[in-house]
Amino acid sequence: MDQKISLKIAGRMFNLTASTPEAEQLYREAAETINRRFAAYTRSHPGKNVSDLLSMIALNETVIRLELQQEIDQYKEEKELLARDLERYLQENR
Repeated sequence: MDQKISLKIAGRMFNLTASTPEAEQLYREAAETINRRFAAYTRSHPGKNVSDLLSMIALNETVIRLELQQEIDQYKEEKELLARDLERYLQENR
């Protein structure tokens, strides 16, 4: 059942709907992560406006996600190679 939740991000309130308790937890963890990063960026980049800081956070988080996706893709390729090697080994040693 959908759950209405409110999250505070960078001092602004956002009303969202979470489809599961797990989704709600992910939303809350994401908001906490953004707020921690926002506080750190605010300290390290004084004078920047909220939009600039949130854009920098979005850029960095996207870079991290893309790096992780590249790792996942590499692991998938390695898994496929290992599966083919195993299959070939099993065929040759029957």
